[in-house]
Amino acid sequence: MITVTEATAAAEPLKRLSDAGVSIWLDDLSRKRIASGSLAELLATRHVVGVTTNPSIFQAAIGSGEGYEEQLADLAERGVTVEEAVRMMTTADVRAAADILRPVYDATDGRDGRVSIEVDPRLAHRTRATVAEARQLAWLVDRPNVMIKIPATEAGLPAITEVVGQGISVNVTLIFSLERYRQVMDAYLAGLEKARAAGLDLSAIHSVASFFVSRVDSEIDNRLTKLGTDEALALRGRAALANARLAYEAYEEVFAGERWLALAEAGAAKQRPLWASTGVKDPAYKDTLYVDELVAPGTVNTMPEATLDATADHGDIQGDTVTGGYAQARADLAAVERLGISYDEVVKQLEDEGVAKFEVAWQDLLDAVTTSLNSKGVDAA
Repeated sequence: MITVTEATAAAEPLKRLSDAGVSIWLDDLSRKRIASGSLAELLATRHVVGVTTNPSIFQAAIGSGEGYEEQLADLAERGVTVEEAVRMMTTADVRAAADILRPVYDATDGRDGRVSIEVDPRLAHRTRATVAEARQLAWLVDRPNVMIKIPATEAGLPAITEVVGQGISVNVTLIFSLERYRQVMDAYLAGLEKARAAGLDLSAIHSVASFFVSRVDSEIDNRLTKLGTDEALALRGRAALANARLAYEAYEEVFAGERWLALAEAGAAKQRPLWASTGVKDPAYKDTLYVDELVAPGTVNTMPEATLDATADHGDIQGDTVTGGYAQARADLAAVERLGISYDEVVKQLEDEGVAKFEVAWQDLLDAVTTSLNSKGVDAA
């Protein structure tokens, strides 16, 4: 059995990543991970300081049934709806994880120690329903270190402003385009301004903006491969990093502006960029590509456990790999455009697919829980 000391030594690249100003969050959660002590161990040995969840993660965890049997039996006995059952289970997991992470939250003044839970993805195009769901989730979890995930759809933008304006910390998810990212930052600043006008404590409000990485390469690489020219093939694996680096450039610009500085004086915290979808999907690429090449101060990298372990084992963390690459990033995206691959078309497709995939995962979760409740002799309709 590996001791804590040995595990910590093996995670030296993760320490370097943390020392470079990157907060390491785990992109996974389950009842088993909580009960077994696995989450607490990752905090102790892997420099993990936060947790993110999404409908796909809960579908995998609850769909397996492992660790949820007793609660499912109680919920079935009460005859709850399947939607209520799912929310009771997911918020229970997030609450328990938030308690485990509370010391990190306290030690970092709320910057880290966060656990994210997403609004029902079927509400992604309904602003008022998203706001109502966010309020309900914050109430159900009832922990100061919870973050409510709201997708960066057009309907999500005003919801972000309203929810932040009510003092609720938000993780904005499914961001693919630079234009949408700027809109997200604007929505956050508008929310802080509403909160300030309402007399709320701005220092208690935190936010991250989840900028998706690997899916950009998956889609653009596929189109480059179909073109098949030497020029096209040479651009594979470069678009996602270019996109993320230019997002960080936009972040630096916005959070150095006068509008932000006025909020900072009132105690506000920056909305940090969070690199999401960092598991490498193409086996031709190094499995720590989206960690090694996206090191920048004031960012978050949320990783599935396989990527976390790979980084601990052989991550190549050499300090800031973002801020010096803006010119090359613009050149790479321009080269892709010149080949007839529309950036705007790709990012719009990815946003639509992202929402649709989470809707499917959510429905799969509802179906699995329905089956479980019905197997206990209770109608979950």
